[in-house]
Amino acid sequence: MSNDLVQEQKEPPKHSSAFNRFLAGVEWLGNCLPHPITLFALFCVFIIVISGVASLFDLSVIDPRPEGTAGRAADGVISVVNLFSGDGLQMIVANLVTNFTGFAPLGTVLVALLGVAIAEKSGLLETAMRTLVMGSSKKMVTFTIVFAGIISNTASELGYVVLIPLAAMIFHSLGRHPLAGLAAAFAGVSGGYSANLLLGTVDPLLAGITTAAAQLIEPGYNVGPEANYYFMFVSVFLISGVGTYVTEKIVEPRLGKYNEQEASIDLNAQKITEVTAKEKKALKMAGIAFAVLCGVLALTIVPEWGILRHPETGEVKNSPFLKGIVAFIFVTFAIPGYVYGRYAGTMRTDRDVIKAMSDNMGTMGMYIVLVFFAAQFVALFKWSNLGTILAIKGSQLIQAMGLAGPELFIIFILMCGFINLMLGSASAQWAVTAPIFVPMLMLVGYSPEVIQTAYRIGDSVTNLITPMMSYFGLILAVAVRYKKDLGIGTLIATMLPYTIFFVIGWSTLFYLWVFLFGMPVGPGSPTFYPIG
Repeated sequence: MSNDLVQEQKEPPKHSSAFNRFLAGVEWLGNCLPHPITLFALFCVFIIVISGVASLFDLSVIDPRPEGTAGRAADGVISVVNLFSGDGLQMIVANLVTNFTGFAPLGTVLVALLGVAIAEKSGLLETAMRTLVMGSSKKMVTFTIVFAGIISNTASELGYVVLIPLAAMIFHSLGRHPLAGLAAAFAGVSGGYSANLLLGTVDPLLAGITTAAAQLIEPGYNVGPEANYYFMFVSVFLISGVGTYVTEKIVEPRLGKYNEQEASIDLNAQKITEVTAKEKKALKMAGIAFAVLCGVLALTIVPEWGILRHPETGEVKNSPFLKGIVAFIFVTFAIPGYVYGRYAGTMRTDRDVIKAMSDNMGTMGMYIVLVFFAAQFVALFKWSNLGTILAIKGSQLIQAMGLAGPELFIIFILMCGFINLMLGSASAQWAVTAPIFVPMLMLVGYSPEVIQTAYRIGDSVTNLITPMMSYFGLILAVAVRYKKDLGIGTLIATMLPYTIFFVIGWSTLFYLWVFLFGMPVGPGSPTFYPIG
């Protein structure tokens, strides 16, 4: 009998071996890719060279846009522009700086992060998260952890650094498997990355990239940070419910009863830090400040006489309120964050506030460098007309294949999820794919806002199973505390059910929302784009 057991351990089931080989292949392929910044630099060189080659063959397409449409070619023909020439070099050199400074995601994300930095550094977001999770009932603890993970995305790494280790400890303290708690938190933080109750830094980031891509078809088209708000708000509860179901019905039973001998740390030494009375008071005052702030903002937009409604039409659509939404993201994080800091004693003077903002900006160096090269890539793609030509050719192919309904977006979501396995950065992936797919799907008849929504689903759901995700190593390090021999394959296999159910559940919600009920994905966001 013992020999049989040894043989079973040495020869895992074939499906397990095949799955591990697949994961190893994904990891190898991802590691073969250069850094996203290097990737964008190479793409820039590639576009310059390809535009030169394509111009030799007079690559062109008939402009499908009606006469009189802004941006339509004067002769009705869109031809590739040769950037591999003297004129091309002059254009590139003359606009290098303005490409960077005028790239929408740069300023909007940095401004939003200034406010988030105050709320994060003061301790407001961490205390709110701990209060939410530790104050939940035993029956609701799984749902609360997944829910808290989703809303933690407003503050970058907070969910990974604070919530995931805390969730594992809470599950262990309740006599449940700590890895199930870790998985639930990871599912919310990473799998529900795009969903949230509040607009966060990811919203202006993606909207800026989508705007640049949409302007390849319609100059002047603008996608606001609030473009997907309705859909992403409702998605919070969908992902929370699905994540809870997968945790309690699939993941936790599969893990079985926890054996504390598997831990690599002294579990008795773990302590869950309770929220102090001082922190509770500070949190209460921050909540009051947030409520008052929301009330004041509501007075500027809800009544018909609201001063931030559109000055001519009186509508919310295209109003100063929506155009200035990034400023309100800044304010709604900064003011409650400062109030919390004053009462908690973490921010006493203006110097503390300034330090919080400057420290956060200090962590954005990599993002700024990435944006520089991404901005050049988007500009080169636009100048060369390669993006527009590819979009028109692609849309014609889609229409010829008869893929113009829900099945088109299912394919798009799955494709985005697959690309995310190798290129884990949401901004990097969208900056590469948006200039192709946003114009292409606009020419099929869908709005950039709806296209962006589908992308966000695909980009989120496979975060859980890719070793290329920036915090994957941190998650693995936390998991090894509770199971010392746990490897990458085991962690990904644990998270795979979440990915499968999230893809099914979120895609179904998207289908019902967009195609069955025809509801807007955000304030003033159209579902369709007029192509005739």
